[in-house]
Amino acid sequence: MATAGTRLVTRGIVLRETITKETDKILTVLSEDYGKISVIAKGARRRNSKYAACAQILAWSEWTLAKARTGEWYYVHEGNTIMLFPELRENLTAFALGCYFAELTEAVALEENPSGPLLRHLLNGLYALGPLRKPESLVKPAFECKLLSLAGYEPLVDACAYCGRTDPVNPVLETVQGMIRCQTCGGNDNHYNNIMPLCGDSLAALRHMIYGDAKRLYAYKLESRALARLYQAVERFLYVQLDRKFRTLDFYKSLLPGRKDET
Repeated sequence: MATAGTRLVTRGIVLRETITKETDKILTVLSEDYGKISVIAKGARRRNSKYAACAQILAWSEWTLAKARTGEWYYVHEGNTIMLFPELRENLTAFALGCYFAELTEAVALEENPSGPLLRHLLNGLYALGPLRKPESLVKPAFECKLLSLAGYEPLVDACAYCGRTDPVNPVLETVQGMIRCQTCGGNDNHYNNIMPLCGDSLAALRHMIYGDAKRLYAYKLESRALARLYQAVERFLYVQLDRKFRTLDFYKSLLPGRKDET
C-alpha cells in the first residue's frame, strides 16, 4: 500500500467513472500493483484535459498517481492511454457487455490488493469482444465462469459429486453447492430454480473454461441449444454465488430483442 503523498506509476483499467462537481470525475481503477483503487481525476471533463481519454470506462492506461494525505483516495497527476478498445465503443451491445465485465470484476476485486490475474482476465475478455470480435454469446459465459474461478468461487465439475461418474447421466449444475451431478443423484429438488440442466457438450465447455488453458478460453464452439444451457447455468451460478444483480447486465439484456432475465 502506498503511503500518503507518495507519487507512483502503475497501469490500470477504469472499471467505473462517476461525475463529481463541474469538471471532475471519481474513477474506480483496477491497477496492476495496487488492485482496486479510487482515483480523483480533477478537470477530467474539460476539453483540454491531458488525461480526459484515460478517465473513461474501459480505458487501459499508464497512470502517475499521488496518494491523498487523508483517506484512501489517489489523485491523477498524469495519464497515458495504452488501449481504448475502439471496436467496443463503436458497437453499443458489445460496449454494454464490456461494461458488465467491468462491473462484475469490480464486485470481486479487493481494495488495494494485487489482482494481476483479474486484470489480465478482464483485458483478455475485452480484447475478445473488441479486436477479435468473438461472438458475445460465447464470450459472456466463459468470462463469467473464469472470473468466478479466479475469485474463489470455482465449481466442482470434474465428476458427479454423488456417484463419482466423470460422464454424469443427464448432468445438472447445482448452483448453491457449486457442483455437478447426475440428474437422479441427490434427489430432484429444484427449489428456486437452482438446479440447472446441462448436456454432454455444455458440460465439456464448462470444464474447458475452468480447467483449460486460459489462453484458449474463448476457443470453443457449441450448437445453439447446448450454448443456451451453458449460458443460463453459468449466469444463474454467478447470481446465486454473488447474491446480487448487475445494473449493466440488465442494460445489456435490454439491447437484445427477445431476451429475458434468467436470474
